[in-house]
Amino acid sequence: MSIEVYSLEKDGNKYLSKNFQVREFRCKDGSDPIFIDSELVELLQKIRDHFGKPVHINSAYRTAAYNLSKKVGGAKFSQHQYGKAADIYIQGVSIYVLAAYAETLMPKCGGIGTYPAKTGVRDCAFVHVDVRKAKSRWEG
Repeated sequence: MSIEVYSLEKDGNKYLSKNFQVREFRCKDGSDPIFIDSELVELLQKIRDHFGKPVHINSAYRTAAYNLSKKVGGAKFSQHQYGKAADIYIQGVSIYVLAAYAETLMPKCGGIGTYPAKTGVRDCAFVHVDVRKAKSRWEG
C-alpha cells in the first residue's frame, strides 16, 4: 500500500473509499497537508462494512508537534505521524467487540489498542488501529 498526501482545502471532500473522506483524517491542529495510508482506509472500510454503522474517527493523521503536545501526549514515534493510524469508535459497539473484529482483519500485524473512557480524561472510549508491519496490542 502507499501513503498519499492530500490537501484539506483542495481534497477535503474527496472520497477515499465508499464511506471515508479526506477531511476525516486531518490533523486537529488545522494544518495541511494530510498524510493517509491507503491500507488504513481499506481497514476502516472493512470495519464499517462489517458493523453496518458509521466509524467515527477521533484522531488520524497528526503532525509531530501536535502529536507531542500536552493536549495529545502521543508516543514519540506514533503511527499517527505517518498517516498509518486512527483512533475510532462506533456508536453502540463496545470497544472490545470492535478491537476483536479488527484482530480478525490483521492477526499477525498492525497495532490495536483499547482505551476505555475515563472521567475528566477521555470523554469517549475508543480503539486505536494502525497498519504497521509488526504486531502490537495494548490497553491504554
